[in-house]
Amino acid sequence: MAAPLTSARRFAYALVATDLDGTLLRGDDTFSDRSLLALARVTDAGARHLVVTGRPAPRVRPLLEHLRGRGLAVCGQGAQVYDAGADRLLWSVTLDRELAETALGKIEAEVGQVYAAVDQDGVDGLTLIEPGYQMPHPTLPALRVERRDDLWCAPISKVLLRHPDLSDDELAATARSVVGSLATVTMSGPGTVELQPCGVTKATGLALAAEHLGVGPADTVAFGDMPNDVPMFDWAAYGIAMANAHPELKAVADEVTTSNEDDGVAVVLERLFL
Repeated sequence: MAAPLTSARRFAYALVATDLDGTLLRGDDTFSDRSLLALARVTDAGARHLVVTGRPAPRVRPLLEHLRGRGLAVCGQGAQVYDAGADRLLWSVTLDRELAETALGKIEAEVGQVYAAVDQDGVDGLTLIEPGYQMPHPTLPALRVERRDDLWCAPISKVLLRHPDLSDDELAATARSVVGSLATVTMSGPGTVELQPCGVTKATGLALAAEHLGVGPADTVAFGDMPNDVPMFDWAAYGIAMANAHPELKAVADEVTTSNEDDGVAVVLERLFL
């Protein structure tokens, strides 16, 4: 457990890593003025802000414009390091589509039919959804395909899963028990259980981006709300969970702030960067 974070330690953290959904973003997919002002104080103080999100690069690009971000962002649960200024991926890793199909088969053998979607690789990759899949974020664009086989038409960064009856925790637990080394299983939000390349987490993407920026774990404070943020908290010097966070993340957090609707990220940053 890290030492309590106070304003006296503000210069110890040169990198502020934030999740988006349920953390920096409000439920209506917007940033509050208070959060934007707090992030401006971070950059004015000479520190860096790095978005670390499960969203793929094409779904992050418009949000970075609101943040006036022209630097790096970690996308796709760590599978992509995106350079917003150049609009290109500095690093990306794809999920083998045959392994993804095999993993889906193993999961369905245990729990019955699941509904799947995929995020395609690349800065212009599409989100494809099969019949029956409902997007957890209705504001995000997606293209519905006719058959599951159509999901595999191009390289993908991850697979998103939903089950008609099981909770996210139940689906994720079963998936982990049967998928093994075929993929990494994460839960990144309500209705969002995902398969990504084996060994890839937010921490792997964060570590690569931080190295590119010339900072390390001891320089980093991280904010999140879901179990997919656990590896990021393990990597960073100090992890702060939102009040609305999943119990699994709160259990490993160094601190719990207020909710995303109550500007929990800004509350801490104002303390650090007065």
